[in-house]
Amino acid sequence: MPKAPPSHWLIKSEPSKYSWAQLEKDGRTYWDGVRNFEARNFMRAMKAGDICLFYHSNEGKEIVGVAKIVKEAYPDPTAAGEDWSAVDVAPLKSLRSPVALEVIKSDPDLTEMALLKRSRLSVVPVTKDQFDHIMKLARTKV
Repeated sequence: MPKAPPSHWLIKSEPSKYSWAQLEKDGRTYWDGVRNFEARNFMRAMKAGDICLFYHSNEGKEIVGVAKIVKEAYPDPTAAGEDWSAVDVAPLKSLRSPVALEVIKSDPDLTEMALLKRSRLSVVPVTKDQFDHIMKLARTKV
């Protein structure tokens, strides 16, 4: 049976808390601390090999890199006794040109992005077409 193509996601982090540069330096990290049921369920749907856009929230407000899921959902170690999940991510590539939130908002091909529709969530799905369009805007091949 052929392997399903990877799914695409967007994960958010405040650069002052955990930046793209830090992920590149670390080479891998666990993605924890998500305390929203919908975002948690998205994390539980992530599979090893899935691709994530890395978005700097609050400061910067732009997509700056592409990461991949390297370990599927497991109990979040920062939530002892509670039903939250974490995943492990690793950097794939920095974007040649970061894609700002204002650009995404003004692009007619991206008006349906969950980043805009579900802006409070720290983890959201991205369609393959949306991902490909972001890569064009970023002048980056993965």
